[in-house]
Amino acid sequence: MQKTKSLKNLVLAAMFMAIGLVLPFLTGQLQQIGSMLLPMHLPVFLCGLICGWQYGLAVGFILPLLRSVLFGMPPMFPQALSMAFELATYGAVAGWLYSRSRWQCVLALYKALVAAMVAGRLVWAVARVIMSGVSGSAFTWEMFLSGAITTAIPGIILQLVLIPAVMVALDRAGMVRFRREEKPQNARA
Repeated sequence: MQKTKSLKNLVLAAMFMAIGLVLPFLTGQLQQIGSMLLPMHLPVFLCGLICGWQYGLAVGFILPLLRSVLFGMPPMFPQALSMAFELATYGAVAGWLYSRSRWQCVLALYKALVAAMVAGRLVWAVARVIMSGVSGSAFTWEMFLSGAITTAIPGIILQLVLIPAVMVALDRAGMVRFRREEKPQNARA
């Protein structure tokens, strides 16, 4: 049983990796807002929520690096490297918090998503500061606000709408069930 679940999660993680490689091509056609939709973030969040934090972390870290090597976008240094740490944090934090929730429901999903978004952006900022120090360039507060918040608003809104919608649809289809905390056998109703 455990082997089957691990294999299922591995296959799903590979599918999320493939979606993350292809999705930026689709959103890139919208010149004005294509990159602001944060297309690689969506499959990483879903991977962490559905497969678990370990898979979310791995897919999140590998995806921008692999995309940079295969397609040259995003550029390896500093974008893809800092995105690797950011996306790994998204997948790990969202998956870990959601799996540890007392109830796995839409509210728990939103809590996990928002916490992961904050943590991921902070990790991205730390990575950019370190890489700026290595390269001798500056990473200013304005650059952080622009990169992590201002230009990311369409993507944040998309994530907060689309990810719960996908999870609810998967729950209704019986593919990924929301779960409630089990009552102990000896407890009275």
